Amino acid sequence: MSRRPRNMPELTEAASVKAVETKDAQELRKAQSILLPAMFGLDLVTTGRVIGRSRASVARLQNEFKAEFEGKKPSRNSWGGRRKEYMTPAQEASFLEPFLAQARSGGMLIVSTVQAAYEKETGHAVAPSTIYRLLARHGWRKIMPARRHPKSDPAAQEEWKKNYHSI
Repeated sequence: MSRRPRNMPELTEAASVKAVETKDAQELRKAQSILLPAMFGLDLVTTGRVIGRSRASVARLQNEFKAEFEGKKPSRNSWGGRRKEYMTPAQEASFLEPFLAQARSGGMLIVSTVQAAYEKETGHAVAPSTIYRLLARHGWRKIMPARRHPKSDPAAQEEWKKNYHSI
C-alpha cells in the first residue's frame, strides 16, 4: 500500500489556480501532480499514468511545484551526472597520465594494458568500452595508420613494379 498524500489546502488551491491559468503543458503537469493526489487520493504511480509521466517524474514535479510555491529555487542536485563512477575525473586524469605521456612521446597506448591497470586500481572488472569512454573523456582518440604514406608517389611505384622483374 502506498503512502497517503499530505493534503495542504493552500498548496492545493495554488495548484488549482495554476491549472486553470497556465498555457504551458509542463506547468499544467506540475499542478496536476499536486491536484490528483489531493483531490482523488491517487498514488504517484497512478498519477503518473494519468499525466503521462513516470512515478519519479511525478515526485520531481511535486517537489518543483512546492519549491516554487514557497518561493525557493527547485533543487536539481540529484538530477543527471555520473552515478556509477569508480573514480572521480581528477583521479581518472592522474591514473591516465603515465599512459598518455607514453603515447605522446611516440609510444603506443594499448587498451588492454590500461584496462588491466584500471581493474587493479578499482578492484572491479570492466569492459573494454569503459576504458574507451574513459580515454574519450580525457581527450584521447584512436589514431589508425594511414593506408599509404603521405609522401608516396603512385607513378614511381607503378614504374618500379614494371621494371622490377627486368633487373
